[in-house]
Amino acid sequence: MAINSITAPALQGIHKGFQGMRRVASEIASTQQTTQSKPTDLSRAMVEMKVHANQTKASVKVLQAADEMLGTLIDERA
Repeated sequence: MAINSITAPALQGIHKGFQGMRRVASEIASTQQTTQSKPTDLSRAMVEMKVHANQTKASVKVLQAADEMLGTLIDERA
């Protein structure tokens, strides 16, 4: 299995996670904090933020595992 076949999806997952967090953060920031704002919208946005953060963390862990595997392979060859 090529390292690129592991790292490319991991990097893509990190990128998508950050994009999602930016979008939700912008949505939260643009919501006016008045009595008319819908609490369910903010709750949904916070849940989405957590989902994107978890996606990013999982992708980082995949990238770390690929890095460790590459290091092990290099150590074995040396």
